Amino acid sequence: MSRVGQSVINIPEGVEVKQNDNIFWVKGSKGELNTPLSDAINISVVDKVITVEPKDKSSKGKALWGTTRALINSAVQGVSVGFTKEMEIVGVGYRGALQGNKLSLSLGLSHPVEIDVPEGLSIKMDGNTKFTVSGADKQKLGQFAAVIRSKRPPEPFKGKGIRYANEYILRKEGKKK
Repeated sequence: MSRVGQSVINIPEGVEVKQNDNIFWVKGSKGELNTPLSDAINISVVDKVITVEPKDKSSKGKALWGTTRALINSAVQGVSVGFTKEMEIVGVGYRGALQGNKLSLSLGLSHPVEIDVPEGLSIKMDGNTKFTVSGADKQKLGQFAAVIRSKRPPEPFKGKGIRYANEYILRKEGKKK
């Protein structure tokens, strides 16, 4: 029995849901998202409550039960509230700037690193070294934040690089004389 799958999803005000064949559509104030569904999962929407159940007791149905419920819940939460990731740039001379739809990062390389911001996501700069990435799609947001972090991951000796705001960097001791 899936502990995640058996809990119901409450639909907030202003959010519309509909199911067409194997696609579950969610529309709200922050945008519109869809989630693919498996044939082994049964979804019912009654009185602003979504219930996810496996159609049979097969191993595929049990395996996809909690996953499907989590994907639908993320879509509902994304279109109603949205998701954010706070990031910071640490290091002397390291800074970032938003130029239109591009994030330009100076990371101690011979050239500035420019990253196109995907459609559906937005970046808000708080000074030169702190910024917030926000959007409705949790997967796209996490993937974009990981791409930004991969341009200069934090190093363990001085902690320089791009990190998530709540990330703890395990520090190493330097060379001994």
